[in-house]
Amino acid sequence: MKHGNFNGRPTHILENDFVKIECLATSPRIVRFSPSGRPNLFAELADTPLETPHGPFYFHGGHRLWHAPEAMPRTYIPDHEGAVMSLVPGGLRFDQPTESWTHIAKSIEIRLNETRPQVVLHHELRNDGPWTVELAPWALTMFRLGGVGIFPQPTGNTDPAGLLANRQLTLWPYTRIDDPRLILRDDYILLRASGSLPPVKVGYYNPHGWQGYFLEGTLFIKRFDPHPGAPFPDGGCNTETYTNHQFIELESLGPLTRLAPGETIQHTETWELYEGVNQPFIPAGLQQLLTA
Repeated sequence: MKHGNFNGRPTHILENDFVKIECLATSPRIVRFSPSGRPNLFAELADTPLETPHGPFYFHGGHRLWHAPEAMPRTYIPDHEGAVMSLVPGGLRFDQPTESWTHIAKSIEIRLNETRPQVVLHHELRNDGPWTVELAPWALTMFRLGGVGIFPQPTGNTDPAGLLANRQLTLWPYTRIDDPRLILRDDYILLRASGSLPPVKVGYYNPHGWQGYFLEGTLFIKRFDPHPGAPFPDGGCNTETYTNHQFIELESLGPLTRLAPGETIQHTETWELYEGVNQPFIPAGLQQLLTA
């Protein structure tokens, strides 16, 4: 394992023949991820904190674990120090101290696949408090601008006669439905990360269990269990995306769960990298649109 730094903060580096991944040494954060020999795909934000009642919160860029639904200040408990790193087969594990106000402890385990450009991330939330809480694991990944987010949509009937709705779209108050960055199709939603304002955020229930980002010839795919029939935050969303003038974010969510004292909920993502969009799970018409 190699070591580096990110905005002056020490990091641990994992790499193989396919990918390079860099994590903060004292926080369950992944700040850099790239194909071998290529630039970082993740956004790298200035080390400017958001001030909260519990101290400064740093976005950093890259990948983090939250618990939904979002609320201020509960969501923004600082997590930039105190994590304990341990080695696991093929990777690293980071255990964050229990949040003193929420009594939730966060952990992320990162394992590299030695035979292909793939990373498996196991996210955990543990309730160390004295009472049951309801939450959902929420994994957020911030990418550099310049690419296109790809979000497959539900298709087909939900009942034999085709009378019932088969999809919903959740919009945040600052999102403009006519924003030119947002491309609404029957089969996919695309979000172009062009660096404009105001921000855009949309969410929906994604039965396909994957979302993607195409940037500079590299296709990043995030896979997760869609948990059919489970309840989700934000009107039933297991997939959300957000973009502003600094980054685009791909977000996956686990089910809303009542977590008793001492219980843990897990949420697994699998990251995959592909060269180009000529892939069997990307329709030809969409490939042309992405590379236009």
